[in-house]
Amino acid sequence: MDKITSSCCDDKNESAGASCCPPKAAVPGLTMLDASCAVPEKKLPSFAEGWVSTPGGDIPRVRTELDSADRRGAIKSRLSNFRMSFTVEPGLYAVGNPDHNSEVILSANYKLSFDHLRRELAGLDLWIIVLDTLGINVWCAAGKRTFGTDEIIKRVKEAGLSEMVSHKRLVLPQLGGPGVQAHEVKKSTGFRVHYGPVRAADLPAYLEAGLEATAGMRKVEFPFRDRIILTPMELIPSLKYFPVFALFILVAFGLKKEGIIFADAIIGGWPFVLLGFMAAISGAVLTPALLPWIPFRGFALKGLLTGLFITFILVEYAGIDAFQSSMLLRATAYALFPVISSYIALQFTGSTTYTNMSGVHRELKYILPVYLVAVVSSLVLLAVYKLGQLG
Repeated sequence: MDKITSSCCDDKNESAGASCCPPKAAVPGLTMLDASCAVPEKKLPSFAEGWVSTPGGDIPRVRTELDSADRRGAIKSRLSNFRMSFTVEPGLYAVGNPDHNSEVILSANYKLSFDHLRRELAGLDLWIIVLDTLGINVWCAAGKRTFGTDEIIKRVKEAGLSEMVSHKRLVLPQLGGPGVQAHEVKKSTGFRVHYGPVRAADLPAYLEAGLEATAGMRKVEFPFRDRIILTPMELIPSLKYFPVFALFILVAFGLKKEGIIFADAIIGGWPFVLLGFMAAISGAVLTPALLPWIPFRGFALKGLLTGLFITFILVEYAGIDAFQSSMLLRATAYALFPVISSYIALQFTGSTTYTNMSGVHRELKYILPVYLVAVVSSLVLLAVYKLGQLG
C-alpha cells in the first residue's frame, strides 16, 4: 500500500476542526482518518535522486549522470517510434542544491533532449522548467509552437517561480527562439528571456560568464557524426514499406499467362528489389552523410542527385542483364528510383537546421508534381514491358 497523506489538511481545514486532518507531525507517515481525502504520495522520477524542499512543495532533484536505462532509451528512440513516448513529466526540477539566486533553465519534455541537458550540468545548482512539447525536441517544437510563449507563461506561473527566485531571468535554448515572443513572456510573468547557447555542453561556460555567449556558442553546426546518428530515424520507417514494394515487384515480374512463376519472379525482380533497397539507403543514409558536398540547398534535389548517381552505377556498371537487354526496364529504373531517394531525403529536413518551414513548403510545391509524373511514368513503362512479355 502506498503511503498517503490528506489532501484536505491545510491550515483552513485544521482551524475549522476538519475531522480528516491528523496532527501535522503525523502527516509524513501513514496516518489517514478519511479515505475520501487520500492522494498517493508523489513518486520520484527514475532520473531523480531525491527531493528539494521549496515553499511550493518538494521538487525532484535530477541526477546528472545517465544510467543504463537512460542509454537504452536513447538507442530505442533512435530506432523506433518509442521516441514518441520517451518523455519527461512537464514541471519544475532541481539540479544540485539551488536557491533563490540560482538560474532557471528551460527544456523540452523529449527525454533525449532533457538527458543531454542534465548530463552537462554536473556540479551546478540550477532550476529546470520542463515544458510540455508533446515529446518533441526543442528545434522542432519551436517550429510547431509547442516550445512557445503560452507554454512558458503557463509553466512559470504554475511553478510559482516569482516566489522561488529573487531574480527575473529565464535561460532558453537558442534553437527555441522561433517559437517564443520574449516581450509577451516578460509582460505576463515579469521574467526576461535570455537565449543560451546552441549546445547544452556550452551552458556551464555561458552561466559562468554571466549569461554572455561567445560567437562560437551561437554557431549552429551539423557535423558528420550528428547527421549519421540521425539516419536510423529515417531509414527504419522507410524500410517498413520495403516488403510491400518487394512483393509488388516480384509479383509483377513473376506474372505469366500460366500464373505467377516463382523462378521468373526472382530472376526478373531481384534487380528492382535491389534498386529499391539502395534508393532507401541513398535517401536516408548517403544524402545526410554527404549533405554539405551535394549541390543545391533543397533536400529533395540533393536526394534526387544521390539517387540518380546510385541508379546510374547499378544500371550501367553492375552488369545486370535485364537493364542491358531492355530499354523499357532501364527507363523504368531511371524514372522511379531517384525520386524514391529524393522523397526519403526530403523527410530528413525535419532533423536539421539547414532550412525552415517556408523553405520546405516551397520545395514541396515544385517537387510533388515531379514525384507524381515519375511514379506514373514508371508504372506505365513497367506495364508496357509486361504486356510485351505476355504478348
